[in-house]
Amino acid sequence: MKKSSLGYSDTVSYAMEVGPLTALQKRASWGRCIVDFFLVITQLGFCSVYVVFLAENVKQVHEGFLENKTAPINVSAASSSSEKRSTDLRIYMLCFLPFLILLVFIRDLKSLSLLSLLANLSMAVSLVIIYQYIVRDIADPRQLPPVVGWKKYPLFFGTAIFAFEGIGVVLPLENRMKDTTRFPQALNIGMGIVMTLYISLATLGYLRFGDEIKGSITLNLPQDKWLYQSVKILYSFGIFVTYSIQYYVPAEILIPAVTSKVEQKWKLLCELVARALLVCSTCAVAVLIPRLDLVISFVGAVSSSTLALILPPLVEILTFYKENLSLWTIFKDVFIAVIGVVGFLTGTYVTVEEIIYPASTVLANATESISLDLNATNLVVGLK
Repeated sequence: MKKSSLGYSDTVSYAMEVGPLTALQKRASWGRCIVDFFLVITQLGFCSVYVVFLAENVKQVHEGFLENKTAPINVSAASSSSEKRSTDLRIYMLCFLPFLILLVFIRDLKSLSLLSLLANLSMAVSLVIIYQYIVRDIADPRQLPPVVGWKKYPLFFGTAIFAFEGIGVVLPLENRMKDTTRFPQALNIGMGIVMTLYISLATLGYLRFGDEIKGSITLNLPQDKWLYQSVKILYSFGIFVTYSIQYYVPAEILIPAVTSKVEQKWKLLCELVARALLVCSTCAVAVLIPRLDLVISFVGAVSSSTLALILPPLVEILTFYKENLSLWTIFKDVFIAVIGVVGFLTGTYVTVEEIIYPASTVLANATESISLDLNATNLVVGLK
């Protein structure tokens, strides 16, 4: 039996259907539901990250503008003025909410092609400016601590998986290629470029800022120079447009199930309301967890690890068990799945603990350095 042009959820369902276990064969449809669930969580998690990113960067630009405006006044007066005018981060998130709702009302991605091109160009220019800033004053690596506390590694795991996980679009991309035999080459080249950018920016960013590195490296750029303020504006524009692209996947999964239960004359209104509510849910998560690094790590540990590390090796075993898989292949698949499960459990535990007890965690780790996971956040958000 041979099937082609399967999406990720259909692939998992089919693997369970042809697998050796009767219990899984009878519940093959569960595989599709599980994948769709984690895809929705992942993509909406990306959107929540974008809301936090937009709010933090626009907040810095706004406050930088206020500080520059009060610069002619004496230092103490300017300082007190800035403090008084400082606005809670959540207010910025709520300000973006109506614009994001209007953006997702554009249901055809082709209509966003021009904006998407401009967003990619703006983020490319921003990356060049960021690189030239951080390489100008690199610290001596010997001054940095060689290791960090163990709790930073699960956070790093979640962030790294968040950065590289894109398995939901891998099969659709391959299915739409004219020559599918060249897909592995295209995938390797693309991932090679992305990995180079991630590693170089994370490493240079940590060498440049050390313990002062923030959830997004754009937040470490000076607030008194408009060149670097413009970087935040350009990146925010790119992220704003990209929000609708990440939103497309959960909308395609959830909205048809909702609109199918209403009469034809109410379908459009029902769809628009559902789209607005989904956007509100991403904003609500951002408001509840207004820390960029924790949102990224949590999404990566919970859903991205399941989609990228746990399910794929199990699918291979279920699909090809009749073809006498070698012991090495079985060992490799089991090892990858175990790594995914361990990362899922530890990453979720540490992130939830940090969210619930932020004060105690910060005090306990005040003398520890921040792991590379917090440095890669800027490019993670930019390339998603």
